Amino acid sequence: MKRRIRSCLLPIAAVLLTMNCGSLLADSTHRSQESPTVREMTPAEWKRLQLAAADKSEEIMRRAQTQSGLLAQYLTMQSAYDANKERAFRLIFGQYLSWFQTWIGDYEGAAKSFSIAQPAQADDAPSPLTGDWQVRRADEAVLDLAKDRKAIFFNEAHSAPITRTLTVALLARLRAQGFTHFSAETLYASEIENLHKRGYPIAKDGFYVQEPIYGEMVRAALKLGFTVVAYDVEDAGTGDARERAGAQALFDRVFKRDPKARLIVNAGFGHIQKSGVYLGGSSMATFFKKISGIDPLCIEQTMLIAHPDADQDHPYYGPVMQASHSTVPFVFVRSGKAWSLKPQLYDVSVFFPRGGTHEGRPNWVDIDATRRAYPVGGELCRKQFPCLIEARYENEDDSSVAADRTLLNVVDPDTPLSERLTTNFANVQSRLYLFPGKFHLTAIDRHGRVQYSASMTIGQEDRKVH
Repeated sequence: MKRRIRSCLLPIAAVLLTMNCGSLLADSTHRSQESPTVREMTPAEWKRLQLAAADKSEEIMRRAQTQSGLLAQYLTMQSAYDANKERAFRLIFGQYLSWFQTWIGDYEGAAKSFSIAQPAQADDAPSPLTGDWQVRRADEAVLDLAKDRKAIFFNEAHSAPITRTLTVALLARLRAQGFTHFSAETLYASEIENLHKRGYPIAKDGFYVQEPIYGEMVRAALKLGFTVVAYDVEDAGTGDARERAGAQALFDRVFKRDPKARLIVNAGFGHIQKSGVYLGGSSMATFFKKISGIDPLCIEQTMLIAHPDADQDHPYYGPVMQASHSTVPFVFVRSGKAWSLKPQLYDVSVFFPRGGTHEGRPNWVDIDATRRAYPVGGELCRKQFPCLIEARYENEDDSSVAADRTLLNVVDPDTPLSERLTTNFANVQSRLYLFPGKFHLTAIDRHGRVQYSASMTIGQEDRKVH
């Protein structure tokens, strides 16, 4: 079953289409390429260009998805992006490309392709540095806030999987606290029964599930004994129709069947805002509260994250990071209440530290140091570059969503051929991040051919390769 992916894009596209070419939604590395003529466009002309770009983006993605293998699909997307310098196209298609980049584990590349700047806005609360707010680890604070709640809604930025890490880290503790059901955006209702029988996710279970951390979120929910449900309703439409249908599905598939249930939902951006106007109507969370009578704990995770360029960060972000010195996601609390950047819309806002990178992979992929780094090198590719390194759980078949992936490439494509031929392949390095356990490691080239295959074990402190 193919869902209409453009409906997933609409929360972002709707914002874009109301802006002129100085849009705050952009990859800053490309903003410098804007020409004066683009800036002089009328809003109507800019909207027309973006709608055309959205149609073209859909067409390219459909063509990419006919390719055999995730690496070939990504390369088709990247090639289309590189070949078209038109501003509106890059602005829209950058989001599409970023999804594929997250799927292959290129999180740094995804952030550069698509990044939502977060300027100060009129409905922002005063900075938490101006009151008696205290820093607290986000996982501990959320557990306290969730104790008496029937439903928790986490949001995420689809192109920034760092916003999925806190949810993954909390699932086991929330299960122990009595939560029973789990749902996530774009899981397909028609595949839920097979997902439960299988016990692990595959690509056709949902659009975003192909990203390893998203896949780990679904996999962990299944392993922990959550009842996993889908809330997106196929062909429900967009705007209010989609939001209302999703809320009704959550009520019907969870609380109507089990009034004592406790629910965790992972959804994108403003789908979880509790009030106010969303896409000209109401959000899924607002409809859910009206339909169910349940007030969900809504946790905002997309606004206080690091961007490729610091000038895209919210003005509070830098000063708060300098004051907190935290290396893990955190929130601010005072007298048992949590601080929210948008107190009318969300119950609590999470800050995610910028962190560092090692061998092209950001540190946060270790999910609060619960996953171990496993180094991989270019020798696995047998001189076939680029190649995709994947690790899958030993008890899952080749169709499963990988536990982690990383892309290995020899050099920048602009490097002269003579220099490429002298490259020391052993110096091409990256790393996978994996929970302790047994895995199957593969290196796959652009044609889908396996260049390397081995079993491996990740211990608590060390690793072994067989």
